[in-house]
Amino acid sequence: MGKNSGNTTKVSETNILVIRLSAMGDVAMTVPVLRTFRATYPDVKLTILTRKFFKPIFSDIENVEIYDADVTGSHKGFFGLTKLYKELRQLGVNEVADLHNVLRSNVLKTLFSIKGTRVIQIDKGRAEKKALTRSKNKVFKQLKTTHQRYADVFDKLGYPIDLSKHEFPEKKSLSPNIVSLTQNSTKKWLGIAPFAQYESKTYPLELMIELIETLDREDQFEIFLFGGGKRESDILNNIASKYNNVINVVGKLPFEDELKLIGNLDIMLSMDSGNAHLAAMYGVKTITLWGVTHPFAGFMPFGQPEEYAILPNLARYDQIPTSIYGNKVPEGYDKVMATISPEKVIEKIKSV
Repeated sequence: MGKNSGNTTKVSETNILVIRLSAMGDVAMTVPVLRTFRATYPDVKLTILTRKFFKPIFSDIENVEIYDADVTGSHKGFFGLTKLYKELRQLGVNEVADLHNVLRSNVLKTLFSIKGTRVIQIDKGRAEKKALTRSKNKVFKQLKTTHQRYADVFDKLGYPIDLSKHEFPEKKSLSPNIVSLTQNSTKKWLGIAPFAQYESKTYPLELMIELIETLDREDQFEIFLFGGGKRESDILNNIASKYNNVINVVGKLPFEDELKLIGNLDIMLSMDSGNAHLAAMYGVKTITLWGVTHPFAGFMPFGQPEEYAILPNLARYDQIPTSIYGNKVPEGYDKVMATISPEKVIEKIKSV
């Protein structure tokens, strides 16, 4: 039961605003938490404030309303956020779970709090993350996962959830677009997402091509390449054109169908980036390659065993993790991922 049990307030009257505006991987990490919340408290309404593009990420969660935060348009700036606040109030929001804790959500928090609405914000663990990433007197230990930090927000609101009870949804049926793209290949489906926001956590392209070439030659997998934007699409088109079992997905499917394809993969190979979390939220076996970041920071894809994370040579590069997001690279640390051999990755893919 929720926190309203035992008093005169009905649980069905509760409408919790869940704030998570970006980035895609962080948004995807909310999904297992919200699924578990929904299974635990089926009568509590959730209104998810996020960007319009991310709406399909939540498609398998029942009884949620997605509200578009137009942060570059009508909801831009303080007056835009005030407008957004008034719109949300009209939806009957009476509690707020801020899973983002940035300037925009802090403005909304203040506006809601003035009117007496309870707001709980995520504790990002900044101090312990700073200790984990500093070069001297590093405290090298596993921190709380981001998924659990999200769950803790609901716990503080009075809705404890147990992520160990999470259940993945059934695989979604393939759309005609996906069937056309995949030609209903009967081989194992391997997704590869070779890019990340920062080069410091992106596997060297020449090694990735060597890996793809080997797998294509062995003819066991249908390989789907994921990315975004024209530059990445051009690179992936060039790679896919050279091999029989490699398909570039970028620009070929609407986002809804891309998610369905990801959910039907046998394995995803990704960097420490958004595609890893998109695959993991469907229960796909997800192998991740790490550079100057590290799973200890709490961003391991949901439900994946630690042996699915392939790390560089930490004996040689003992300052890893040098940052949480990969944006801080000490001198000499720009090629740490080159210490991960394609053979090692291929061996892991086959063993999984």
